Amino acid sequence: MEKRQGIPVSPGIAIGPALVLDTEGVLSPHREVPADQIDGEIVRLRRALAESVESARDDRARMTARLGPALGNIRGSQQSMLENDNLRTQIEERIRSQAYSAEYAVSRVIRDLVKAFEDAGQLRGDHGAAAARRQATEFIDIERQLLAALLGHPNNPFDNLTEPVIVLANDLMPSDTADFNARTVRAFATESGGPTSHTAILAGALEIPAVVGIGRFRTDVSGGDTVIVDGEEGVLIINPDAETLFRYEAKRAEQLARPDRYESLRDKPAVTADDTPVKIRLLGNIELAQEAAHCLDRGAEGVGLYRTEFLYLNKTAHPTEEEHYAAYTSVLNTLGPNRPVVIRTLDLGADKFSSMSGTMADEKNPFLGLRSVRLCLNNLDLFKTQLRAILRAAIHGDVRVMFPMISTVDELRRCKSLLNDVKEGLEYAGIPFKRDVPVGTMIEVPSAALLADVLARAVDFVSIGTNDLIQYTLAADRNNEHVADLYNPTDPAVLRLIRMVVRAGQKEQAKRPFEVNVCGEMSGEPLYVPLLVGLGLRHLSATPRKIPEIKRVIRDLKVAEAERLAEHALTLESARQVSSYLRANSAE
Repeated sequence: MEKRQGIPVSPGIAIGPALVLDTEGVLSPHREVPADQIDGEIVRLRRALAESVESARDDRARMTARLGPALGNIRGSQQSMLENDNLRTQIEERIRSQAYSAEYAVSRVIRDLVKAFEDAGQLRGDHGAAAARRQATEFIDIERQLLAALLGHPNNPFDNLTEPVIVLANDLMPSDTADFNARTVRAFATESGGPTSHTAILAGALEIPAVVGIGRFRTDVSGGDTVIVDGEEGVLIINPDAETLFRYEAKRAEQLARPDRYESLRDKPAVTADDTPVKIRLLGNIELAQEAAHCLDRGAEGVGLYRTEFLYLNKTAHPTEEEHYAAYTSVLNTLGPNRPVVIRTLDLGADKFSSMSGTMADEKNPFLGLRSVRLCLNNLDLFKTQLRAILRAAIHGDVRVMFPMISTVDELRRCKSLLNDVKEGLEYAGIPFKRDVPVGTMIEVPSAALLADVLARAVDFVSIGTNDLIQYTLAADRNNEHVADLYNPTDPAVLRLIRMVVRAGQKEQAKRPFEVNVCGEMSGEPLYVPLLVGLGLRHLSATPRKIPEIKRVIRDLKVAEAERLAEHALTLESARQVSSYLRANSAE
C-alpha cells in the first residue's frame, strides 16, 4: 500500500480501479483471469510483442532513411528491448504465477522496472539520474505500445471501460476533463497542479473528488490497481490493504447517507445577523451550460461568472455563433428571465487548452503574453462571433457581458467600441438583439486595481478575479507547487488592492447603480467571507456547491464585527499573520 499526500481541491471519497492517462489512457479490462485462460493470455502477449517488434523495425527503417542512423537507432533500441527474452519471460511468469491478464502483467512488470531504474538513478548523482530517467521513459513507451497492441489500439481511453475509473495523470488540461462525468470517472488525482488551477475549478464544478499536486506517483501504480481518492484530506492511496479499504468504504457510505446539512438554507436569503440585516448577493460560477441547474439547486441568485472557454475544447474549429447562442440560451432558460447571468468573453490563457493550435506555441512567457482579451482583440472575427451570440441571447434574460484580463483603459475602450460595432451589424441585418446589455470588466491585474476608479466610470460593474490578481500581484504562478507558499489570498498587498477596488466601486455607487463582485476562489472559502464582507463586498460568486456554507457564514455574521476584522487584518504585515488571525476569529 502506498499513501501520498496532495492538495484537496474537490471533496468526497472515491474508490475504484486506476486509469493512468499518461500511458494513453490504456486500461486493462481485467486484472486477473480464470486459470483456463492463462495459456490464451500467453498467446495474446506473444502476438502483441511480435506486432510491436514489427512496428519498431518499420519505424526504425523509415527514421533512418529520413533522419539518419543516429535517430533511427532510438527506435532500434526499443526494438531490442521488445525482443529481449528476459522481458518476455518476466511478463509470462506474472501471468502464470498470479493469473494476471496480459495487459496487467505487462504494466506491472514494466512499472517495477521503471521504479528500479529511478531508485538506482537517485544513488548515482545527476548524470546517473538523467540516464536512468531516459531508460525509464523508454520502458514506459514500450508499455504504451504493448498495451495498445493488446487492446487493439484504442483511440479513446474510455472506450474499453467496464466500470467507472479513477483517473491518474501527471496533469490534466481542461480538455482532458471537459467530458468527465460520474458515469465514467469517479475521481482524479494528479502529480502537478494547484488549488486554483482550472482543472481544480472544473473538478469542483462537476463535484468529482480530486487531489492535485501530489508529486510523482505514477511508477507505483498500474491501470486496474485499486486506488482511493480522499478529496477531503487530499490523500491518494494506491492498493489499499483490507483494513484501510474497509475504513474508507465505511467513511464513503457515511458521506453518501448524510443529508445535506445546508439544505434548509437553500431558499433563505443571504442576510447578516444584524438588527437591520444586510443583504449579500450570492451567485454561482459555472463552466458548462448544464451547471446552471446546480446554481438553482444550491440557492444561488444567478450566475456571476460563466466561463465560456470550455466551448472551445475538443473542437477542430472554433465554435460557431449558433453554438455560442445555444449554450447561452440554455443557461438562461434554466435560470429564468429575472436571474442575472454574467458571461465572460473568451479567457484563453497559458493554463488552458484550445483547439487554436499554434496560437501561443511560440510564447516565451504565455502568462504575460497574448492571452485572454488581448488574444480576442488580435482575432476580431473570433471575438465578434461571441459578442453577436451574447447580444442575441440577451433578449431571453438578464445577460451581462464581462471582459477579462483588462490591464489598460485603452483595452477596455477597444472592447466597448467593438461591442458597439457588433450591435450596428446586427441592427443592419435585422437580427433581434438586446441593445442595453450591462458591460463589466474583470479586475485581475494590479494595473486594473490601481485604475479601478477610472475603469469603473466606463462600465456598469466590476468583478474581482482573485485567482489571477493574487498571482500577478505576488509574481507566483498559481499552478506551480514550488511557489505555493507565496500564492496566498490573505497577503496584505492583495487585501489592499481589493480594498482599493471596493472603494472605487463605492464612489461610483454614490452616483448610480453599480456593483462590485468577487468571483475568484477566494469568495468560495468560508474562512475569507467575513473578511470580504468587512472590506465592503456585497456580491460574492462561487462554485455552486460552496454556496450553502457561505450562506450559513453570512447569516451568522454581523457587519460591524466583519468591518473590525477587516480593519485589523489590513494592519498586519504578512499573509501568515492574516491567516492566523482569521482562523482564530473563525474558531471563536
